[in-house]
Parts: sequence; structure tokens; C-alpha cells
Amino acid sequence: MQKKQKGLVWFRNDLRVNDNESLTNAVLENDTVLAVYCFDPRHFEQSRFGFKKTEKFRAQFQIESVMALKENLEKLNIPLLVYHQKPEDSIPEIIAQHEINTVYFQEEWTSEEMEVLENIKLKVPDLISFKSTYNQFLFHPATIPFDIPSIPNVFTQFRNECEKSIKVRPEFTVQPLSPENLILDKTVIPTMETLGFADFEMDSRTAFPFCGGENEALKRMKNYYWETKKLSVYKLTRNGLIGADFSSKFSPWLANGSISAKTIYWEIIKYEQEVEKNDSTYWLFFELIWRDYFKYVSMKNGNSIFKIGGILDKNYDWKNNQSAINYWINGNTQEPFVNANMIELQQTGWMSNRGRQNVASYFAKNLLLDWRIGAAYFEAMLIDYDVHSNYGNWMYVSGVGNDPRDRKFNIKLQAENYDGQSKFQKLWLQQQLF
Repeated sequence: MQKKQKGLVWFRNDLRVNDNESLTNAVLENDTVLAVYCFDPRHFEQSRFGFKKTEKFRAQFQIESVMALKENLEKLNIPLLVYHQKPEDSIPEIIAQHEINTVYFQEEWTSEEMEVLENIKLKVPDLISFKSTYNQFLFHPATIPFDIPSIPNVFTQFRNECEKSIKVRPEFTVQPLSPENLILDKTVIPTMETLGFADFEMDSRTAFPFCGGENEALKRMKNYYWETKKLSVYKLTRNGLIGADFSSKFSPWLANGSISAKTIYWEIIKYEQEVEKNDSTYWLFFELIWRDYFKYVSMKNGNSIFKIGGILDKNYDWKNNQSAINYWINGNTQEPFVNANMIELQQTGWMSNRGRQNVASYFAKNLLLDWRIGAAYFEAMLIDYDVHSNYGNWMYVSGVGNDPRDRKFNIKLQAENYDGQSKFQKLWLQQQLF
């Protein structure tokens, strides 16, 4: 009699059941499937720049996302074991206790994630199989018209070649397992208190009034595309600053994998077929390509994306002035538009794309501060923090990344163009006069 195969799906930044290649493969290849997610304590410790790697806004969003994942996996009769431990401590124990044959996971290539994987492998028998997938992309690495060392340093070249030659792959679907697959699960999803935070009420002014999790992501997509048809005007409104609907707001769910880029893309195609196809529907696709591009930039350049000279290895005279950093963080600079955006981030964990470009440019180009400090602060605070987009964008704005023009934003002109009546600034700077 053939021995039953047992698979373990290790969830990281792919907190969904729809279009999840690792989960689909595990269900197809095994008689029994378990899943695991670890709230890694290191993600809540201070980084070398003095900020927590994860602050309260993303912590809350992550808890909600894992709760939703657990419920959706239970509908497939797959238990999700949740631990507040390092993966290299939890996963080897699960493998031994449940006689796991194969571990399925989404590939990550930045140094901390790779180190965790190697630490797990060192603690389990060699006969355990590890199967990784690249399910976080719109354009799969196997389909792009470049090998990784040849990824262009200019986005437009990457985009043009990919658009010409690639067809986006279909989504993965997964079938429920037999109910007897469910085991007695005594693990508990940590609370905010467990992770070191107090509970909080979200500021009513937030432009991101949403919860974490796959169901919330799909609900948002349905509302943004079909119920309000805001997708049809995305290009016109995407630089807005106030309210939920000036942009898609998909980025927090994309960042932790509660929704996939492919799901968003194929729904755009459906919308174009059933409602309309215009510059706005294309522009959301365009933004997904940017997201892919920064992932490929980090894959090509490795740890250079964290170095002060960036991927260009440029030598600027960066400063480390703590009082200037604090003024920036607390919205006390000489630029009200910068201040309003920084206070919004501090109070909500959210900032518009337009705001991010301006405050980052001000930090690096006006204050001449070490851009990595700003990037580390964003890492702590942003609900939608994504290592590749965050460091890619900060390098780009700071003149050490993929912008051949090395621009400096005219903050006052930007404020006039995008907040001409100062509505956004008044919303967040109620004590200041205009």
C-alpha cells in the first residue's frame, strides 16, 4: 500500500486561496494538506535606523488578513496553524510532528527571507522536498523577454518589451479537500497586544478605511470596477489626495498577497469587454507593470537596493541630522504640503502616491538626508509596505535608482497643482493658517 503524501503550505506574502499556485499544487499532489503562517517576532523589532519594522497599522491589517485566510482555508478543509514564532522554530516541528513530505511556498529573494528558508532547511531531514513558486508577479519570470541580469535599467524599455511579447497567465483555482483532512488546531492568531501594540481606532479622515484579507480585497475590486465604475476614470483621479475612491487602493492587499496582480488584471480585461476600454483601464495595468518592474530590479541587484549608493553606486554627501529627521516625521518642516502628508501617514498608515513622491524628494533632495532612513520609516508605517516597491521608489526619487533624469520635486508647485485650494493641507494641518 502506497504511503499517503502530506504537504505543508507555508504562507508568507501570499495570504489568499484564489490564484495561489503553492496551495493549488499542494492540493493536487497530496492526500493531506496543512498550512502555516508565522508572525515572526523579528518583524516587530527595531531596525538599525531606530524604527519598528512593522508598526500598528500594518500589524492590524496583517492580523485581519490571516484571520480571513484561516476562514477561507477552512472552507477548503485545510487547517491553518498560526504561530508567533520564527518560522525556523515552528516549521521543522510541524514537519516532524505531521510527517510532512513536501513544503510549498512562494519564492522570495531578499536576504532576510532567504536566510529564514535556509535556516528551516538546516533543521529538517534532506528527504523533505521544498517546492517554490513565483506567484507574486503579473509577468512570470519564465515568460519575460529578458534573463534577470539583463533587466533594463529604464522602466519604459522593460514595459514595451513585456507588453509586446507576454500573455498574462491564467489564475490558479483550488478544489476543497475531504473534511477528514481537518485536524484539531489549538494554535491562536496573536492579538495586537501579543504583538506589542495597544488597540486603536482608525482616524476618520483616512483615505484607506478598509480591513485586511482576501474577501475585503475582492469586495473592494467589485466596488471599484463594477458598482461605482471608478476604474473608468482612474487615470484622471489617481493623483487625488482625499477619500477612498481617487485610486484603486489595492496596494495593501497586493503587498501581503491577499489578492494577486493576475486577479486584478483579468478583472480589468473583463471590465474592458463588458463596460469600456480606455486610458484609465490601461493605466491600472500600467501600474501593475511598475510593481513587477521593481520586483525584477531587486531580483537583479540583490542587496544593492539597501545600500546608500543604491543600484547606481552613486556617492552623494548624505546627512544624518536627527532633528531634521524628526521635523520631517512629525510634519514640522517648512513645506505645509510635506507636513500634511507626513501627518496623514503618522495618523493612518496611508499616504497617496503623489504624497510619497513629494515627501521622499524633500527628504533626499532638499534636506539631503540618508534616503534609507526615510525608506525605513515608510517600512514601519505603511499599511501597503512592499520591500521591492518601497526601496525601488526611494532609490528612484533619491537619484540612486532607475530614474535617468534624477529629478527634484518643486514642492510648492506640486501643492498648487494637486491641492490648489489647500483642502488636503487643511484636513491634516488644522492648526495652521493658509
